[in-house]
Amino acid sequence: MQRFLCVVVVGVALLASLSAWAQSTLETVKQRGKVVCGVDGTLPGFSFLNAVKEWEGLDVELCRAIAAATLGDAAKVQFVSVTEAERFAKLAAGEFDVLTRNTTGTLQRTAGTKVRFVVANYYDGQAFVVPKKLKIDQLAGLRGANVCVTKGTTHEFNMDAWFRARRLSVVPIGFASDDAMYSGFFADRCVGVTADSTALAATFVRSGKAADYMMLPDIISKEPLGPYVRDGDSQWFEIVRWTHYAMVEAEERDISPKSIEALRREAHDPHLRLFLGLDPGNGKALGLSEDWAYNVVSQVGNYGEIYEKNVGMGSALKFARGVNALWSKGGLMYALPLH
Repeated sequence: MQRFLCVVVVGVALLASLSAWAQSTLETVKQRGKVVCGVDGTLPGFSFLNAVKEWEGLDVELCRAIAAATLGDAAKVQFVSVTEAERFAKLAAGEFDVLTRNTTGTLQRTAGTKVRFVVANYYDGQAFVVPKKLKIDQLAGLRGANVCVTKGTTHEFNMDAWFRARRLSVVPIGFASDDAMYSGFFADRCVGVTADSTALAATFVRSGKAADYMMLPDIISKEPLGPYVRDGDSQWFEIVRWTHYAMVEAEERDISPKSIEALRREAHDPHLRLFLGLDPGNGKALGLSEDWAYNVVSQVGNYGEIYEKNVGMGSALKFARGVNALWSKGGLMYALPLH
């Protein structure tokens, strides 16, 4: 009898564990009442806790947009700072719902792993910064030198590959975090430092020392940055992906928080009516309310607006749109059709 009871208890515990595991991310988010996002937290323009303890940045806005789409309220978010080394393991373990941490999508990070790259919300490339006083004007000038790099990033491999292909070499000095890497660089442990070009620019602008340094002209990689989700939940994957596309679509159609109410009252275009949730279909397909895209744009804005505010001309970084412009304006930003 005792053995039987033991088997029953173990069986019930196993079923409870399987039930919890089988619960979708959307169900978890709704029960919790907020979306939890893994972010950097120290990178201006992308995810940064500012002087008045408010979160800001392009990746932060994406997280808020996901909350608007799923919960109808962009304020129902929680941000968790996570390092490069631990970001994927913590995502896979369920410590947050989505990783929005200026992270490059690659084959080896997704194929056969427990996480999935969703969509590129910023196109970047790897660059190098050196002190101006050294008068190095090309990347090859770093041959044989110490270069600071963050461990667990694509930058380590890319740097080695670039120099090896040219029968040159550098000495990588690896650090566990971005902050440690930049501290090491400013302490003269390295001749150069490497990261995504925007991350470098943001950091040196924030440091107040930008005038003493220069970014070399060589961009050595493609770095499509974007959110990651856990493998095995296709609904959540689609929700995150289409939230980004909704903001891009809104920019394409010139829909903003200021114009959306008037457009909603007067919408006759079938595509616009579907986008705004006036005609059903898209919400049901995602398991959301039909006004999910309306909530995203009315509460967060379109892609162009969040770009300009966080990294564009309305920010301290003043990055031009470049390849992050809409496809119709020579860039790569393109929303898949919603119907």
